[in-house]
Amino acid sequence: MSEAPSDLAIRIEDLENRFGDHAVHEGLNLDVRRGEIIGVVGGSGTGKSVLMRSVIGLQTPSHGRIEVLGREMGAPRAPGEADIRSRWGVLFQGGALFSTLTVAENVEVPLKEFYPDMDPELRHEIARYKVSLTGLPDNAAAKYPSELSGGMKKRAGLARALALDPELLFLDEPTAGLDPIGAAAFDSLTRELHETLGLTVFLITHDLDTLHEICDRVAVLADKRVIAVGTIPELMASDHPWIHEYFGGPRGRSALMSRGGEQTHVAKDDGLDSPNPAKA
Repeated sequence: MSEAPSDLAIRIEDLENRFGDHAVHEGLNLDVRRGEIIGVVGGSGTGKSVLMRSVIGLQTPSHGRIEVLGREMGAPRAPGEADIRSRWGVLFQGGALFSTLTVAENVEVPLKEFYPDMDPELRHEIARYKVSLTGLPDNAAAKYPSELSGGMKKRAGLARALALDPELLFLDEPTAGLDPIGAAAFDSLTRELHETLGLTVFLITHDLDTLHEICDRVAVLADKRVIAVGTIPELMASDHPWIHEYFGGPRGRSALMSRGGEQTHVAKDDGLDSPNPAKA
């Protein structure tokens, strides 16, 4: 059954991304529900980051339609209509912090862009609050990225992503490069922020522990499209070779066992969510 438009944070229909003669995506469809954490997985070269960049307007698709929070991407903005970019935040892989700015100054960048007339003291206060919201120590606000550990850089980037009180949060490989303790702590932080702030989270990851720990559903990219969307138990019932190997291989089984051996199979007729039921 198709989701009602009001229930969706993102709707992607018949998306195509090409670089010259090379097609990364063809006929890609995906619905993201409001309030969920959806993980996006796929092998190398399947275009996970390209998909995210298409959604946030950094990549212009060759074909297709993307709607975010009820707004069609690429369509002219109506007079007086707020910039849709102010309604989402993005944590790029590695944090993508400005090296010449302190953590607090990095967090202030989107505030200056979208609210240029904001009182500077209010802007400073918001930045300090966002830094503390991500669990960084008070003195981190005055530090430069070069003075931070890898995990602290991720949190600083997350603080900047939250600067505008977004409805949507995009996370690109947020636990990459973190040790298991740091990755688990970041997962817990993501879940806590999702619940307390009412966020919809679009999460690209290879981390099977993250998928098991915090994702409500997982979308699988393969064959230039989204081949399946569902819970991990639903996906593990799939016969697709890549899905079977990814979730049923040694690392997938290890991640499952670390969660206490949850139910791993569902009846075949339960099925997986079609990426776009209207076109399935």
